[in-house]
Amino acid sequence: MKTHILPAALLLAVLPAFADTPSENGGTWADARRDGIKNTLDRWAHHMDDWFGEPDPDRPASANLRVMLDNRWNKHDGYSLEPRVRGRVKLPVLQRKLNVVFGDDSIDDELSQDAQLYRPEYVPADKTFDGSRTRENNSSIALRWSDRIEEAAGIQTDADIGIRSGDDLYTRVKIAKNWQLSDTASTRVEQIYRYGLDSKHYVRTNWEVRRGEAGKPFLANDFHVQYARKDSDDWSWGDSAYRQHDFSGHKRLNYGLHAGGKIENRKASLNSYGPFASWRQPVWRDWLFAQAEVNYLNDKEKNRSHHIGTLVRMEALF
Repeated sequence: MKTHILPAALLLAVLPAFADTPSENGGTWADARRDGIKNTLDRWAHHMDDWFGEPDPDRPASANLRVMLDNRWNKHDGYSLEPRVRGRVKLPVLQRKLNVVFGDDSIDDELSQDAQLYRPEYVPADKTFDGSRTRENNSSIALRWSDRIEEAAGIQTDADIGIRSGDDLYTRVKIAKNWQLSDTASTRVEQIYRYGLDSKHYVRTNWEVRRGEAGKPFLANDFHVQYARKDSDDWSWGDSAYRQHDFSGHKRLNYGLHAGGKIENRKASLNSYGPFASWRQPVWRDWLFAQAEVNYLNDKEKNRSHHIGTLVRMEALF
């Protein structure tokens, strides 16, 4: 029988409730609730920091939590709901290099920009909400060692060892580097390798190129190649070319084209392509966001012509 360690999707349920009173900053009950959760997470971080030595009051331990709820719909698969959680505990006693990370580790594989939410590898189950899959995806906990190898070179390295999906002991390494090519152009490359006793080999390469003046709309291209091996080889690729407009109040507009497919016998096939557009903004509070995406993609493997798909993500930052 599988036992799930730290089912992060249920994390908020075990945190204490708070009274229906304004927060110290003059907010509402929701602000008080968020402040209480944040304070509880920081207390947990402080206790963990104390395990490794004497905490420094001027450099207290802290924690952050990202909770997402993805709502998807298209005429073929219908409506589906996918909760995703990712958190990090920072431990300054260990020179700020060792952290505890938990939740859906696939979030770390995606470029932080999240210009496009559609993930072709996610296939909704027959039911709207798959509780078993949600627990497995969010039941990951690991110790992470992070370092910038050389400040001038800008090489960032993360090394994890932990357990995922309840009983899959794994190790993971991620190396990333940024290049400022000119005043208006930059690029970032990420290389990820993970090996799990159950999940076996997983490799992903992310490559992003941006062009645009600071503070103005920019053009970007995000490309990735992904390999996973358990019972058989599974190669895939995806590319999103888009334009982004950033507005005041943390509002953002993206629109562009997406394409992706499989790689078999060293040949890449084009399975899906089409336009997408998304809008992201805070709702009600500056720590609660909504992002809506509309796409018009096909799926040759499933004999599906171009059709409209929608995805709405609600995201809370703690």
